[in-house]
Amino acid sequence: MNGTTDDRTTTRAIRVLIADDQPLVRRGLALILTPDPAFEVVGEAGDGEEAVALAHRLRPDVVVMDIRMPVLDGVAATGRLTAELPGCRVLALSTFDMDEYVVAALRAGACGFLPKDISPEELVAAVRVVHTGEAAVAPRLLTRLISTYVRTPERPGPPVAQVSGLTPREAEVWRLMATGLDNTEIAEAMGVSGSTVKNHITGLFGKLGVRDRAQAVIVAYETGVVEVGRPG
Repeated sequence: MNGTTDDRTTTRAIRVLIADDQPLVRRGLALILTPDPAFEVVGEAGDGEEAVALAHRLRPDVVVMDIRMPVLDGVAATGRLTAELPGCRVLALSTFDMDEYVVAALRAGACGFLPKDISPEELVAAVRVVHTGEAAVAPRLLTRLISTYVRTPERPGPPVAQVSGLTPREAEVWRLMATGLDNTEIAEAMGVSGSTVKNHITGLFGKLGVRDRAQAVIVAYETGVVEVGRPG
């Protein structure tokens, strides 16, 4: 081997489990992913209970999880997978992009969500992103969704820098993140590099006790750091 070897020839395929109560949807998603050698669809489930059981047996890297399913819904299934198989990432699916159940799934531990009318390219990209541990949600859509369904407390929370011992820089990154800016936009607003923003994000995630961007934004609204209707 030489230094120019394509990583795809040496990296294990991303193992994907698809959970949806509609067989045609499951097949369609599988047909999008299967031709790409970067993915291996290891199983399909028709409800949340089956998804959890199959995940324990098949150990997928990513579960593409419909939010609304019989027996055990996608929110409850996501919560169980997060607790029982922390190395397994969940990508939530919803018929609508504005869905309160999506926020519940993100709070339960889903790493991102997609509406079901996505393009094949968007699905492939989202599974890749979720596999890395990042949140697969467009920042502004995430903020709009959470601001719609997460209620700000009646009494404002403490000043942002006092929350969980954040540094002033971490607090500012958190506030800007919650207004819907992506990392590049945060870097520009703060006059720092993208790598510096990533370092601040890692620090604030640890102090907030959250797994990803989606959970950090939810906490921002729940604590009153950012108020509904007052994003900045």
